Amino acid sequence: MSEQDPNATSAQEPQGARDPWTAPVQPQAMQNPSDGGSGQSGGAWERDLVNRLAFASLNEQRRARRWSVFFKSLFSIYVLVILIAIFASPQGEISLGKHTAVIEINGVISDNDRASADHIVGGLRDALKDKNTKGVVLRINSPGGSAVQAGYVYDEIKRLRKLHPTVPIYAVVTDLCASAAYYIASATDMIYVDKASLIGSIGVLMDGYGFVDTIKKLGVERRLMTAGENKGFLDPFSPMKPAAKEHMQMILDSVHKQFINAVKNGRGKRLQENPKLFSGLIWTGEQGVALGLADAFGSTGFVAREVIGAEDIADFTEHENLMDRFAQRVGAAMGGASLGALLTEPKMR
Repeated sequence: MSEQDPNATSAQEPQGARDPWTAPVQPQAMQNPSDGGSGQSGGAWERDLVNRLAFASLNEQRRARRWSVFFKSLFSIYVLVILIAIFASPQGEISLGKHTAVIEINGVISDNDRASADHIVGGLRDALKDKNTKGVVLRINSPGGSAVQAGYVYDEIKRLRKLHPTVPIYAVVTDLCASAAYYIASATDMIYVDKASLIGSIGVLMDGYGFVDTIKKLGVERRLMTAGENKGFLDPFSPMKPAAKEHMQMILDSVHKQFINAVKNGRGKRLQENPKLFSGLIWTGEQGVALGLADAFGSTGFVAREVIGAEDIADFTEHENLMDRFAQRVGAAMGGASLGALLTEPKMR
């Protein structure tokens, strides 16, 4: 008997009997002289290789499709969560039942900051438009700021209280409610504080610097040209004239009087007679309750639960778009850096 060629036997195996992924590739079949150059064994090897490549390509496409479906599903879930957060928020159309609306007043009260009149008033209006709002809390932690911005908010609170007489508006002080922040708080129905909170500072200031002696020592000549004899009276490089100082003091006294009248109008007979009450001093929450600057002790949760009767809290604070805020900050820094350090305005802070 002649010995059987192993390569020939392998070439005659039926295709269905082999696993194309596990069967070894036999490149020697292409060089086996026993096939007489017919290319049968070589053809089987080529078909085997093509099958493997086809299966590999198919599996790769399947993996790519699975990853594509995964990432598309993940993105869809992310978009869905964002949409739910937007449309189910208190400022949207969807409401989740009776609630206490909270509006944060944090930081300096200024046209260019989060605690601007536009943001505070916008949140107030949205809260009072919601039919499920049982009461509104202004949660305050601010050293004060612009008298103008505080005046806008004060007047709007008074107006909205008349339009919505059944919805109370309370102020809850956390750490600090001073000056312009207290101006706003005095318009609410009641003011709640912690014993260690700081409130008051009912006064007005205008601060700045004078560099007259500095430029003299440096040998700098100041050249200021104006049209109008008092146009440059706040120039920090020129001596302050007594008449200009008297004029500015008159302005500060006028704004201070507006502040005092607003507090008296808001607090009424609850204020105690004390000659230092409007002197600009600040008081603890405990002292403030005794002086009538505040009404009682309590947190936001306490007021929502025990006073308003709606324990669920909905945040109606208006938040700036991140890109808008960044652009605003950059523009303000570039446009007002040189002037902002020199010019001042009346502040309650």
